[in-house]
Amino acid sequence: MSRETPQWSCIKHCGACCRLAPEERADALAALNEEQQHTYLAMVGPDGWCIHYDTGSQRCRIYEERPDFCRVSGLGRLFDVPDDQFDAFAITCCQQQIRSTYGGRSGVMRRFKRAQTAGGSVDE
Repeated sequence: MSRETPQWSCIKHCGACCRLAPEERADALAALNEEQQHTYLAMVGPDGWCIHYDTGSQRCRIYEERPDFCRVSGLGRLFDVPDDQFDAFAITCCQQQIRSTYGGRSGVMRRFKRAQTAGGSVDE
């Protein structure tokens, strides 16, 4: 059974949001305050991925202690998105990041799109 209105839902083994390369994420970086920007930039590894992202398991090593800006629930506050528009905003953000990281026709994108309408694994 699918939902009438897509609702944001994270999928496991994606990690597209862990691609922090500042040259690819200028809007996200600009939305952060000075302290958050410092933390963000300190998390960027030489390859552009977060230093806390385990590429083997495709998981965050500091998930429970990750900064607020790493939590999708914080996106709405960072970008002043009204609650009733949050799901559409988060879905768009994830789709853009997945597209730029893995490609628009990737298996990750297909899994993400299915999860938004069929109730995927919620993982904030």
